[in-house]
Amino acid sequence: MKSLINPRFAAVSGLILLAALSRLLPHPPNFAPITAMALFGGAYISDKRLAFVVPLIAMLISDLFLGFHSTQLVVYACFMLITFIGFRLKDNKSVGRVATATIIGSILFFVLTNFAVWAFSSYYPTTTAGLIECFTAAIPFYDRSIFSSMMLNTFLGDAFFTTIFFGAFVLAEQKIPLKVRK
Repeated sequence: MKSLINPRFAAVSGLILLAALSRLLPHPPNFAPITAMALFGGAYISDKRLAFVVPLIAMLISDLFLGFHSTQLVVYACFMLITFIGFRLKDNKSVGRVATATIIGSILFFVLTNFAVWAFSSYYPTTTAGLIECFTAAIPFYDRSIFSSMMLNTFLGDAFFTTIFFGAFVLAEQKIPLKVRK
């Protein structure tokens, strides 16, 4: 029987937990490792159940400190969908595929979570005009600072953390192959 706790699994889980805990540190709005955690878990955790569970537990731990909100279940559902996208990277983690998955994950998260705000909150009327207003309010206006844009921060954060996750793991596999490989 194959042991669940092996050095590779421990390394992947440790990176995901560290990323989740990094959400507790001061950072620009929406510059967070959420998409990266889900993609990385889907791409590198071989047991599909654990690929969902490990990142979700890490998110839950950080959310215990950050707090919960009315669309939290939608956030977690998006997280799981992004993990599915990560499954598609398992056999081919090329830069182009990882970048494409990151962009798709960012867009998916933006669209679904903002749709949930419109559908499940009283902030906007549940009309087509209300939906347009919700998405318009969610699409940032650009200011003099790159960090003034919430949506841009989401893309930058996703790209930054995905690069860190996948890049660090590739380097680790090259430097300590016996401890990180399957």
